[in-house]
Amino acid sequence: MALDSEARANAALLPADWRDFVALTKPRVMTLVVFTGLCGLLVAPGHISPILAFTAILCIALGAGAAGALNQWYEADRDAAMKRTAKRPLPAGRMEKQSALHFGVGLSVFSVLLMGLATNVLAAAILAVSILFYVFIYTIWLKPRTVQNIVIGGAAGAFPPLIGWAAVTGDVAPLPIALFAITFFWTPPHFWALALFVRMDYANAGIPMLPVVSGEAVTRRQILFYTAIMGAAALAPVLLQLTGVIYGLTALVATAVFAAMAMQVALRRESDPAQMQPEKRLFKYSLLYLFLIYAAVVVDHWVGYGVSSV
Repeated sequence: MALDSEARANAALLPADWRDFVALTKPRVMTLVVFTGLCGLLVAPGHISPILAFTAILCIALGAGAAGALNQWYEADRDAAMKRTAKRPLPAGRMEKQSALHFGVGLSVFSVLLMGLATNVLAAAILAVSILFYVFIYTIWLKPRTVQNIVIGGAAGAFPPLIGWAAVTGDVAPLPIALFAITFFWTPPHFWALALFVRMDYANAGIPMLPVVSGEAVTRRQILFYTAIMGAAALAPVLLQLTGVIYGLTALVATAVFAAMAMQVALRRESDPAQMQPEKRLFKYSLLYLFLIYAAVVVDHWVGYGVSSV
């Protein structure tokens, strides 16, 4: 412990480099956010110049990065208590908290202002709401207080398709709302699958994730329950005639695979994290699932089944 403290103190003497600032933005999370925002932009009716489209996606990325930085600024102590986050710049002592705060606030303001100047006020407003929701509603209020943190907080990651669509059209329509709903209901099974095999991390950090508070059996049932709701949301676009056959078939098959994996997780009684391979597979597949769903919407649109009439 003494050696660890000394190492952190020595690391703190060194200035943070660009890689630490990149790490603050949570690049892996940003990839999914950028992709869903891009898909919302690509299927929106109307025209936007390539330069403005690039700027809009850049603003979504910067906004997501800002939210990630502010999340790490606020949760530095909790991150230090979790094995999977202890090497982040702040808990590892490579950066001062004040630097992360300034970086996050600066990125937030810049991304929102640039979005408003490059596209329109609505897109900028939704981007601002998404950042504020993630930081204040999810990170500060929900996450440390309730097992519903992921359920309600899932809205934070569901905004990008609305932002991408609004950047082109200046409004919001049924299709991006449907995409919002899919991501919203996808979030609980995605994160609870992760929480099952890193439960002790959350327990050590005092975060009331569902498996910590209610136990693994309840979590497994809730994964299956929210998978069913997510499946209904995934099929809603084709049932509402917002998309066509390509999306419908993709959503049906991808959701069936998701449901089968969720069922396997729900029926298990394993409590050893080292043995939770089905849970890890579900977590990894859930990432692929969302990419498939959004990509199918874009392909469906490109081949003429899309939302030209919306």
